[in-house]
Amino acid sequence: MAQKPAPPPIPALRWLGVGAVPAALALAFLWAGGCFSPGRVTQNRLMGELHNAGSYGHGFRRAHAKGVCVSGWFDASGDASHLSRAAVFHGQHVPVIGRFALAVGQPYASDSAATVRSMALRFMPPNAPEWRMGMNDPPVLPLRDAHDVSDFFTAQQSDPATGKPDPARVKAFGATHPWLRSAADVNAHRFISSGFADDTFHSLDSFVLSATDGTKTAVRWAMIPTQPVAPSDAKAGDREYLFRKLISDIHAHSLHWHLMMTVAGPHDAINDPSQIWAQDDQTFDAGTLTLNAIESEDGGPCTGITFDPLVLPPGIQPSDDPILQVRSAAYMRSFSLRSGETRSSSAVTPTLIQAPESKKS
Repeated sequence: MAQKPAPPPIPALRWLGVGAVPAALALAFLWAGGCFSPGRVTQNRLMGELHNAGSYGHGFRRAHAKGVCVSGWFDASGDASHLSRAAVFHGQHVPVIGRFALAVGQPYASDSAATVRSMALRFMPPNAPEWRMGMNDPPVLPLRDAHDVSDFFTAQQSDPATGKPDPARVKAFGATHPWLRSAADVNAHRFISSGFADDTFHSLDSFVLSATDGTKTAVRWAMIPTQPVAPSDAKAGDREYLFRKLISDIHAHSLHWHLMMTVAGPHDAINDPSQIWAQDDQTFDAGTLTLNAIESEDGGPCTGITFDPLVLPPGIQPSDDPILQVRSAAYMRSFSLRSGETRSSSAVTPTLIQAPESKKS
């Protein structure tokens, strides 16, 4: 595995791990983390915030609008079988449909190395309830509750003169929310890999595994690639370079990730996604994800799927993290809106995804 280079100096206010980005990217990351409280930010207000921040809509997802469908399977290692009765941890070759995406509201945005990337998955064990998950590559969500989110929205409002957030307001947010500093620094200094295939994706929220005997175990998880990891090598002028690289990688060979579970220690917060867990927490490999096929969202198998993190099978339960319920509601509202809209073609078209052999015909 490639040696990770030392991170460069990062401005203090890179709260979301994506630098001094437009509000659209910030809101997209918040959406993925699920930090919206019905008491402070209703579903309709959220849609308005995303629209005002540049979310495209028109049949596309309101956040993570630029994406591609993938499919494959999951092989359980057996190491989670004593902690959870979920069928996915007791089987082999469980079918999976997934989606890779960028955390942008614009489906035709240019690929950028610093943009948050996501992996969403739907596990479909035969004759058993399915499991859905949505993950991002920053390791932690630098917001802890609805109050933080509301304050962040205020700080990220665009200045009419510049079309960007007012730096003074953003700085004030950092000064008045010092408890978020550790999480923000971790994300700002995260290693940025060369693409989707060698990236690590994190659950952000905590969940609870329940065993047959009733024992409960709080966990977070991450998908760790088996592919060699390389630093970002952005290609100037190629608007789809990240997706082109993923297409090339998956046509060349199957891609693999280990589902690594981290067990909460006695001092780890399971109801606060902004808290970083202890470095010496117990971890175990729950199994291997294999992805061997890729399709455009123009008719692809992931297009109609809402990757709701609360679609959980028996054996996996939500934690007390207060944002999980709202995350689920927001996903459903987005699905409801886009289902009634006419959608144009994706940036990642079927032609772009054709294997080299197909292009010769």
